[in-house]
Amino acid sequence: MINENLQLKPYSSVMGAWIQKEKEESALLFRCIPATIVSLFVVSVICMNLLANKTLVQTEWIALDGGILISWLSFMCMDIITKHFGPKASNKLAVFATMINLFTCLIFYIASIIPSNADDYTAFNGIFGGTWFILLGSTIAFLMSAAVNNSLNWMIGKAFKKNPDGKIAFAVRSYLSTFIGQFIDNLIFAIIVFAVFAPVFWDGFHWTILQCLMCALTGAAAELFMEIVFSPLGYRITKKWKKDNVGQEYLAYIGEEG
Repeated sequence: MINENLQLKPYSSVMGAWIQKEKEESALLFRCIPATIVSLFVVSVICMNLLANKTLVQTEWIALDGGILISWLSFMCMDIITKHFGPKASNKLAVFATMINLFTCLIFYIASIIPSNADDYTAFNGIFGGTWFILLGSTIAFLMSAAVNNSLNWMIGKAFKKNPDGKIAFAVRSYLSTFIGQFIDNLIFAIIVFAVFAPVFWDGFHWTILQCLMCALTGAAAELFMEIVFSPLGYRITKKWKKDNVGQEYLAYIGEEG
């Protein structure tokens, strides 16, 4: 027993130190990231989840849900944050936005099950009551795609040795990471929700694997188009952040910590 305690104590000490370091780093990060970007990112994640309840297009070979209307904003915000603060910071913000989204969905669900005689009761339930497997699918898909997008964006950026802060470098890293990240997001979500759970819980309504693949591909292309349109704004934001030394305290901290 004494030997076991001696072996466990160093591990617990290391874990405690790591948790404390992560708490300090996260607190510093959220003090440094401009509130406008954080707000836009969190709102886009929440809206993406709500809009995913609606199918916009469904044919024999393609299907699209409403999430594609806003998901490009989430990925653009992650690209901006990854460029300036690094992929770890962007991943932390993605987890934070997901937690806020889950809390928001909980509030919506509670509101939807409270009895009401109002005429808009059924409509409210349909929009805000949500479906548990849609929330599950969107949460898993978003977190996995965010990790891929942020890591890929950072690695591509590192490949530009001569002018890593130039327009071309920002465009290439943003376009490639967004397209691949969005494809993964759309594909995982479509398979979980419309191919696995929908046939069981929605009276046989479902998407085929081909529709899921085409949804992922078409959605990624549409979202890439939006990224191309708005990437000049994202680039200007990163340039201004660097010029104004935004988040310098956090950047110095992670630099000192290795």
